[in-house]
Amino acid sequence: MTGLQANLVVMVVCYLYIVLVIVVASYLKRGILSPKASRKFLHSMIGNLPLIMPYFTNSIFPFLVASPFIIVTFLVTPYSPSKWIAEKLSGLTDITEEGHHTGLVLYAISYSALAFLYGTTPYVVAAGIFPMAYGDSTAALIGMRYGKHKLGKKSLEGSMGMFLGSFISLTLGMLYFSTIYGFTASSQILPVLFVSIVVTIVEFISPSGLDNIAVPLLGSLTFILTGGGV
Repeated sequence: MTGLQANLVVMVVCYLYIVLVIVVASYLKRGILSPKASRKFLHSMIGNLPLIMPYFTNSIFPFLVASPFIIVTFLVTPYSPSKWIAEKLSGLTDITEEGHHTGLVLYAISYSALAFLYGTTPYVVAAGIFPMAYGDSTAALIGMRYGKHKLGKKSLEGSMGMFLGSFISLTLGMLYFSTIYGFTASSQILPVLFVSIVVTIVEFISPSGLDNIAVPLLGSLTFILTGGGV
């Protein structure tokens, strides 16, 4: 199998995984999970894609996986020029509309940008995506259930969930990546800690929906600036 063929196989695996996650999230929304929990399930599971990126040999391929979903997620928002497409993708439309209408679009944009820039160093991508996938989801669920100390629309309990979800998911992620790229997991503790603090602050102050682009980009930038992956 040539390098191109191998990359195409990995791309197909990624696409199948994304479709499966969307289908499962739509199914869970039908009485098993709340609409918000279903949306957070989608965010979290899509966030696992950096774990597959080490099997690509060129950053263009993870970019080609992520970038089409900028268009797809936009077409299922209320701003879509095609209501027919929105109806055909009703499962994704329903999940999207439970949150900020353009939240998934911004998520896809940040994912695509990080994949293009750092697709061959996916631990940098994970530093931005895992906090959005697991930190933000944990923040929302804990904030919903236990958020009693409010500051505006956010709660201190939710912010603690953001920090813990980010720190735990990144620590586990770096354990995984360290077995592939040769750095030690212990050397990533400080970068992971700094990322977790920064994204918690960013998520807290970001207007609704904008955290989908601010958290991933600033999370990865913080990771790089604090020596992550070295």
